[in-house]
Amino acid sequence: MSDSPALTAEQPNGNGNGKRRAILLAIAAVFVLAGIGWYLLWLFVFSLRETTDDAYVAGNQVTISAQVAGTVIAVLADDTQRVDAGQVLVKLDPTDAEVNLAKARSALANAVRQVRQQTEMASQYDAGITARKLDLARAEADLTRRQPLLADKAIAPEEVAHAREAVDTAKAALDVATRQAAASHALVDGTDIARNASVMQAKAAFREAWINAERNAIVAPIGGYVAQRSVQVGSRVQPGQPLLTVIPLHDLWVDANFKESQLAHIRIGQPAKVESDLYGGRVEYEGKVVGLGAGTGSAFALLPPQNASGNWIKVVQRVAVRISLDPAQLDKHPLRVGLSTAVAVDTHDRSGRMLASAPANMAVAQTGVYERDFAKAEAEADAIVAANLPGAR
Repeated sequence: MSDSPALTAEQPNGNGNGKRRAILLAIAAVFVLAGIGWYLLWLFVFSLRETTDDAYVAGNQVTISAQVAGTVIAVLADDTQRVDAGQVLVKLDPTDAEVNLAKARSALANAVRQVRQQTEMASQYDAGITARKLDLARAEADLTRRQPLLADKAIAPEEVAHAREAVDTAKAALDVATRQAAASHALVDGTDIARNASVMQAKAAFREAWINAERNAIVAPIGGYVAQRSVQVGSRVQPGQPLLTVIPLHDLWVDANFKESQLAHIRIGQPAKVESDLYGGRVEYEGKVVGLGAGTGSAFALLPPQNASGNWIKVVQRVAVRISLDPAQLDKHPLRVGLSTAVAVDTHDRSGRMLASAPANMAVAQTGVYERDFAKAEAEADAIVAANLPGAR
């Protein structure tokens, strides 16, 4: 009976050890399962994607510059404002250009009338050839009549000599008229008045003056948003001088700078997820790899590194990978050039290529606003030519 209390006291100790062992086993099982889960997650997810936060939004930055020299009289767009393709951004003083255009217009009209005059002169010289031929025939007939009379001594020898001189003179006059006609026809033959070389040259000068006059209105080649405006009213600008920048924010991409050790499985065409610091995780852009850079950033630096030195230290290099963005998403959630982003490329499908296999066959960017200038100039030049042709009133 004395042993009963001891047995009763040991009973709880045995139960406590069992509970602790069960708890420890449960905790160990959780860690094992977490490890297995993490391994499976790495094997099927993390190992099949490459990520970087060294990625930035990029886009076309269209520099607007003058094509002709002039003085700024109006600035019609400012930073942050939206502009459409063909919209006038800056106006230059048109006085000099309008004077040159008036000179070119009168020169073109005068060229047409001069060619008309040359055509009429060619016809006039042709008529002169006919007259010289008649004079020659008359002189030859006169000589033919007088020669038999000289044999009969019916006329003096001087008359026959004068007749021969008249024939020679008529032949010389005919030769001169023929050469004059040939010289005149050389200026007008083979083409009509509108396509004469002199008229075409005057038309080219008129088109140049017309286009220069139109270029006093500096237009936006594409639609976008104005940035970096430096032009001011009253400034004297020169051709090629940057005035402002237009950025089309509907056509942006991301340049993701991956480490060289991450490039092994990145291929063109692989899908990518892009998150910007502007919106955070609330907005995720659907992207696609469209190309890999041809060199590292340091290779294209203004001062490339000199690694052939005794104190060389290896630095992991990065290569830009271009990620295209969906324009519809950009319209819904606009981005800005230079914003920071985080990029994750899904490398599950590795059947694509690391380099483009075909040469570029489409324009990266293009505009048609300047083509209209030439068409309008051509139409006005043709109208001037038609107004000065024969029969025009």
